[in-house]
Amino acid sequence: MPEVRLVDVSKSFGDEIVAVDHVNLKVQDGEYLTILGPSGCGKTTTLKMIAGLVEPDEGKIFIGDRLVNEVPPEDRGIGYLFQDYALFPHMNVWENVTYGPYVKGWKSGQLRRIGDEVLRMVGLRHRSKAYPRELSGGMIQRTALARALAAGAKLLLLDEPLSALDARLAFKLRYELTRFAKDLKLTAIHVTHDQAEAMAISDRIAVVRKGRVLQVGTPTELYMNPKKIFVANFIGEANFIEGAIASVDRSGSLIDLKGGLRAQSVDKERKKGNRVVLAFRPEVVTVRKGTTSKINKLPGKVEHCRFEGEDIRFEIRLKNEDKVVVIRPSMVGKWFKVGDAVTVSFDPEHLLVYPYPEKGLESELALE
Repeated sequence: MPEVRLVDVSKSFGDEIVAVDHVNLKVQDGEYLTILGPSGCGKTTTLKMIAGLVEPDEGKIFIGDRLVNEVPPEDRGIGYLFQDYALFPHMNVWENVTYGPYVKGWKSGQLRRIGDEVLRMVGLRHRSKAYPRELSGGMIQRTALARALAAGAKLLLLDEPLSALDARLAFKLRYELTRFAKDLKLTAIHVTHDQAEAMAISDRIAVVRKGRVLQVGTPTELYMNPKKIFVANFIGEANFIEGAIASVDRSGSLIDLKGGLRAQSVDKERKKGNRVVLAFRPEVVTVRKGTTSKINKLPGKVEHCRFEGEDIRFEIRLKNEDKVVVIRPSMVGKWFKVGDAVTVSFDPEHLLVYPYPEKGLESELALE
């Protein structure tokens, strides 16, 4: 199982588009790592540079201990699962799957053995004579996966492999992908813009924005301890409120909010007078009827209430005009009506504190 390392890798297209900006990233042996970010952030370009389909302008790429910058794609020992799967429409499943070994000159006995093996693994031996047009979306995806595995690659690269599927099928197949990778002891790098998908399948996630890696960590680390405002917003959902540090002591920070409201956090890294952004998840908020204005107890009014199946989503306008989203299980707890006067409460340890961004909060949250 190969380790993959990107050392100060950059790629630009023309004079203005910086697709990948001095990326340093290490993918461990046998790891399933996801590169996650919005459209146009450089995810696919990074994957294509690892595959050898795009040449970096700067930096080094290692697969195992081997520098592969000038190594052609066919000699890098990779399997590449394209976003649109790119199956040959005039070839049946068997011919698509064994095409790679065939062009490499494998003998017929080897071809039969590897073809049978990978089609058995993906459950498609009974459809070996079918053409892509005769397959379901899930079967097409599994055929593309079998083709990627047929040449014996130990590094699997997946470019938005579930984006073309309907939601239920994609939900099912995300777990099949990880199971195949783990069963075959592969190192896998999976590109997606879908944070729920990334959270479900990954050993670790690299969050990317505008060609830069902002944070790498396990799904739990990124959700519970995002280092940047963008990560807090892109991984899951968060509320953001602007404020200023009123005081700092052994227990943490006291923060002044607009409209005379106040919040307490365990954060001790800021200094008195610092302008900050507070963040907290919708599910950590407690809501009760009636209004109270105390530290970490903020009065407001319910503006919207939306049933979303498993959850109820409440949008609450605070007394100071800030908006807070609260999510509650639909089968548990109290429901509130639009217009209800309520108090929003949260514990100090659930409150994240960030320095106020130089270009403003709206710019920091933008997905472009």
